[in-house]
Amino acid sequence: MKFKDYYEMLGVPRSATQEEIKQSYRKLARKFHPDVSKDPDAEDRFKELGEAYAVLKDPEKRVAYDQVGSEWKTGQDFKPPPDWGAGFEFNVNDAGMGNGSDHSDFFEALFGRQSRGRQQPHMQGQDHHAMVMIDLADAYQGTKRSISLRMPAYDDQGHVTTQERKLEVSIPKGIRAGQHLRLSGQGGSGFGTGSAGDLFLEITFNPDPQFRADGRDVYMDLPLTPWEAALGASITVMTPEGSVQLTIPPGSIAGRKLRLKGRGIPGSPPGDLYVVMSIALPPADSDQARGAYQAMAKAFDFNPREPRKG
Repeated sequence: MKFKDYYEMLGVPRSATQEEIKQSYRKLARKFHPDVSKDPDAEDRFKELGEAYAVLKDPEKRVAYDQVGSEWKTGQDFKPPPDWGAGFEFNVNDAGMGNGSDHSDFFEALFGRQSRGRQQPHMQGQDHHAMVMIDLADAYQGTKRSISLRMPAYDDQGHVTTQERKLEVSIPKGIRAGQHLRLSGQGGSGFGTGSAGDLFLEITFNPDPQFRADGRDVYMDLPLTPWEAALGASITVMTPEGSVQLTIPPGSIAGRKLRLKGRGIPGSPPGDLYVVMSIALPPADSDQARGAYQAMAKAFDFNPREPRKG
């Protein structure tokens, strides 16, 4: 069986729009119509044109044909790949197609023979992928979200456009950035009796000014006053799952981390929450504040630019 280049038959490039394919088919169909043309091969040519147009005018069949035919050339021996399946359902209602006996062996190998009593060929729809952004708190608690997805589609002129659809999605507790949610049957439509594909949603977290996630571990920045860092303190901090009382050890420095075990994103095991300390200096915006800084300068023999011992 020889490979058939439907684009070559219709005299259009592979990048042709649906409208260009339609115009070329109509022009050639008039030229080779058996009632008009005196060409001895007009009837066969007319049938070939109808077959080519039936495939290329259908966006789904066209995509399938492009996938399987991208590495073949006209006249080469052709055999569908082992994973091609039974093919696609084809409705014989297109001009020039006639009945099922008008299909070429090549067409039947791809899209199935329309014969009485035979089970309809089928192919599962393609899986789709999309990215969904959630808040970090959603991963701690789980939630339900309404999301909008824009899906590619052909317009009447054969150019790609988008269509929007909305879905209600359950976000499970403990999900991490980079994980995928599988929505069964929400992907591409199946062909013939084939089932629809699945939709895989990749989870990412919205930017947060206070928290950042690394796997199941979560990091938060905690600004301290100089006296809290130097003398130690007991302070209340807000975490993604509520407030906790935190003990600041005396002599803490910027960059020091305190680990709150098991307070990261839930899981088996759960992640940890790391509190990263920083030192916030009060502004010297009054005589009293400037006096306090001057007193500190006299009280401490301290130069942070000098190498420390030990």
